[in-house]
Amino acid sequence: MNYYHLSVLVDRQAEKYGDRIALRYRDYETSQWLSVSWNQFSETNRVAANALVALGVKEEENIAIFSQNMPECFYTEFSAFANRAVSVPLYATSSATQAQYIINDAEIRLLFVGEQLQYDTAFSIRGYCETLEKLIIFDRKVKKDPRDVTSIYFDEFLAMGKDLPHQEIIKERTSRASEDDLANILYTSGTTGESKGVMLHHSNYLEAFRIHDIRLTTMTDKDISMNFLPLTHVFEKAWSHLCIHKGVQICINLKPMDIQMTIKEIRPTLMCNVPRFWEKVYAGVQEKINETKGVKKSLMLDAIRVGKIHNVDYLRNGKTPPLHIQLKYKFYEKTVYQLLKKTVGIENGNFFPAAGAAIPEQIYEFVRSVGIEMISGYGLTESTATVACSWQNDYDIKSVGRIMPDVEVKIGDNDEIMLKGKTITKGYYKKPAETATAFDEEGFFHTGDAGYFKDGRLFLTERLKDLFKTSNGKYIAPQALETKLVVDRYIDQIAIIADQRKFVSALIIPVYSYVEEYAKKKNMVYNSVEDLLQKPEIIKLFKGRIDTLQQQFMHYEQIKHFTLLPKPFSMERGELTNTLKLKRSVIAKNYKDIIDKMYEENVNL
Repeated sequence: MNYYHLSVLVDRQAEKYGDRIALRYRDYETSQWLSVSWNQFSETNRVAANALVALGVKEEENIAIFSQNMPECFYTEFSAFANRAVSVPLYATSSATQAQYIINDAEIRLLFVGEQLQYDTAFSIRGYCETLEKLIIFDRKVKKDPRDVTSIYFDEFLAMGKDLPHQEIIKERTSRASEDDLANILYTSGTTGESKGVMLHHSNYLEAFRIHDIRLTTMTDKDISMNFLPLTHVFEKAWSHLCIHKGVQICINLKPMDIQMTIKEIRPTLMCNVPRFWEKVYAGVQEKINETKGVKKSLMLDAIRVGKIHNVDYLRNGKTPPLHIQLKYKFYEKTVYQLLKKTVGIENGNFFPAAGAAIPEQIYEFVRSVGIEMISGYGLTESTATVACSWQNDYDIKSVGRIMPDVEVKIGDNDEIMLKGKTITKGYYKKPAETATAFDEEGFFHTGDAGYFKDGRLFLTERLKDLFKTSNGKYIAPQALETKLVVDRYIDQIAIIADQRKFVSALIIPVYSYVEEYAKKKNMVYNSVEDLLQKPEIIKLFKGRIDTLQQQFMHYEQIKHFTLLPKPFSMERGELTNTLKLKRSVIAKNYKDIIDKMYEENVNL
């Protein structure tokens, strides 16, 4: 296997694959998926690389991409690599404050923006960003501000590189490209304080390619990958680079909310995702089972039961299932499981990596029981994504899998997971003090996650920075409880409250449609969602479901009181990061009165 530097990777793949499809994207005006061949991908990159030279881009200069996932994101990034420049992605949902911080920290001169939202945000902060000179707009439908005399559209940008006027400069730059060159600065979402720019060099990606080739043995250039997670996120960023390295066709999902539609249009063989996607699949199946009656319902329940015995109890442990289970499984494989996969859009599936948060055991077991090859994993931005992952039948429901080849892991103080290897970042951009404290004297990186090894697999226990200490001196791992409860069909989001408090409480965002449906069945009368969520019958419903789910936790870890909120947590109010993780300090501040009231009402607990 050849490991080409990212500055020439697409060109080398174009020489190999020519007119085969490299990228596909949905044209929303025609509802058609348009194709980009490897040759077209390579040619557009070259034109864009020439345009960057025309705009004065220097080697090692930082350029930024502030956009939803689009083909232009790939063209911009790989044209930057051809110039030995550095690509800095911003989440499409970034606020003006977040964008301003990154632009100033990375000293961005050229900012590529996607749609109207990103353009408006970028234009509004231009006066606060001294280095920012020009916006290049991907979407031609964006309406420019009447005062804007410097921004150009992407087609105008490409026109500057037409006929490749600066190709000799690019060839010269590419000839100097090294594994030691900086490729990306990925800014962490900042759940605890100021965002840090994680530096990922070309060497990090090349090593990631090598170790994934060893582990992911069924991934080939016949695969089709749905690009769903933001390309700003290291999981999707590293995965997309790996797909290009492997010759995998990438289908770009522009609008995250449309994934249920686009996945059925593409029916991919690969897609990396976060557990929340599978939680929704599980909730949908449970809803279907609850609505079904008689023989059909019995058949569905039996299919899940047989699948668990066949896949989880036997095959996972290297054992051959009994003949009657094998026969039943084959029947369900062609009926119930196939129908389920087709309904979701994954009947052609090869495997589906999932990471970014803990996978609830109930979800993992269900997905595996119905024959979906979901691969659990663990990684960080600082480790170029994957540190560990399961593979095929080598998995444990509670584990994040085995450590990737040639990644060193040790368990440090407080059971902290420590990392060393060629995929690990060299540090944080312009933050020498933070970089120094992130590594120990042996060069191992502090992850901030606690865990342990058993039978060669890695198990996570908690996020050390998120540990709460109650006023009684007991430590609480909020994510463990949140992961357990969020599988409930009535719970959409949950934030555990416990730090320096007498007992554990929770703020809960219900699935409003299910609560309203329950109220309708019970003939309940209410004036508003706020009114409904305060009804004793609804409180009792949630208390019963929570008590059932939290039985395995110690008494002091269990939720003693909760409040149902009429509005979801939001990025606009700063309560969620761009990757939808809870910003606990902001939630504590925004809901202080509600939280204080829970403890005032329950002083004797």
